[in-house]
Amino acid sequence: MSYPEAVEAISHGRCTFRAGKRQFAIVGVGPEPAVLFIPDELERPALLERDDVFVPPYEGAYGWLALRVEPDAGDWELLAELIDTSYRHVALQRQLRALDGAGA
Repeated sequence: MSYPEAVEAISHGRCTFRAGKRQFAIVGVGPEPAVLFIPDELERPALLERDDVFVPPYEGAYGWLALRVEPDAGDWELLAELIDTSYRHVALQRQLRALDGAGA
């Protein structure tokens, strides 16, 4: 993973990705394959207009959205952007400095 201090952990039977202690992505929502993320509030309305984005049952109450993905038919570029936004939403300042400095 290219995100500073990011770890993968199993929580409640699902694969989660964390920046330190805070989750920024969760894989799996019930019976359908999906990845949960924390969206940018300005992008939220446009994301909800998509057929492949939905409000997940539990995490949706906390502002999370989910993107349906299939291994052979996912929108991987969009997913990468959404995960990046989600990481940046929960990351500490030192993590963001390390991330932005890594690309320089």
